[in-house]
Amino acid sequence: MVAENSLRDRFEHGLAAPICLTWELTYACNLACTHCLSSSGRRDPRELSTVEAKALIDEIAAMQIFYVNIGGGEPMIRRDFFELVEYAVNRRVGVKFSTNGTRIDARSARRLASLDYLDVQVSIDGADALTSDRIRGVGSYDAARRAMDHLAQAHFGPFKISVVMTRHSVEQLDEFEALASSYGAQLRLTRLRPSGRGVEVWQELHPTREQNRRLYRWLLERPNVLTGDSFFHLSALGSPLEGLNLCGAGRVVCLIDPVGDVYACPFVIHDEFLAGNVREAGFGSVWRTSELFRSLREPGNPGACASCGSFDACRGGCMAAKFFTGLEMSDPDPECVFGHGERALELRVTIRPISSSDHSTRVPVALALR
Repeated sequence: MVAENSLRDRFEHGLAAPICLTWELTYACNLACTHCLSSSGRRDPRELSTVEAKALIDEIAAMQIFYVNIGGGEPMIRRDFFELVEYAVNRRVGVKFSTNGTRIDARSARRLASLDYLDVQVSIDGADALTSDRIRGVGSYDAARRAMDHLAQAHFGPFKISVVMTRHSVEQLDEFEALASSYGAQLRLTRLRPSGRGVEVWQELHPTREQNRRLYRWLLERPNVLTGDSFFHLSALGSPLEGLNLCGAGRVVCLIDPVGDVYACPFVIHDEFLAGNVREAGFGSVWRTSELFRSLREPGNPGACASCGSFDACRGGCMAAKFFTGLEMSDPDPECVFGHGERALELRVTIRPISSSDHSTRVPVALALR
């Protein structure tokens, strides 16, 4: 435990380069998920060109960043998707990309399976079509399952099944585990954040306090289930979950959006957390010199959590969850396991911030798969 705390302290003060970098290739998407953290739908005409994207990959390789997590929008919509992924792989930059699966047919699955240093995450939001489609749109679950079938038939290997924990999906944990096992896949669970379009549905969709407690116990018994450190706020319940158990924003992770803007983390696409743009001075300069990142690397302030004996376990929770529910950074996490966040929300009368940009489309979700 001493060694783990020492490592966490080091990471809390930031590293010379992020451990992993999330890069949203495009805001274009053929779905309209109700909880989309980037409010994706329409392509931004200012998105990085192929040449600019390759220059960014060169910089990522030079900085020896462990891997880049590519998302969107739906990244496979970009016509140069394979060109960029193959360029990154050839530069020995590990690539993980998240997809809704609608663009993975038998041919593209074989092409993906031929690449090294590549990991694929197929997103669903329920263990059945009824549960998942209410979030992602009619037909989206079946499309994702077809993508999984194609990957399995192409002998891709242990791809990942990625699920956001909502009030409904959290009741299907065993079913998700069985689904992943049936494909020889890995299960990855992530936390629902009130970011992007998720701001509007968070109150009705985020798990209850009792559901979070059950999720914590379930995860403790399954250390092989991946979480990306999503649930470190639950570690206040006892033994820490797998991971660093801290907010890595601007310390070990950050986000580059389709137009090159750099944000502290994938869940805070808002001007208050904008650190710079890669077109201006390159990513490395933003990472090293951003005043925002410098401030995030300062020792954390317990704030309202100072009197709680569990602060060292949960570190006050997720800044994105606080920010987009209208709380201050010094307030408890809105899903604090002891209910302190809920009480803080009741006492604070404020207007909730919204993401600084919205690329949502008005296309009915049921038609988006065409």
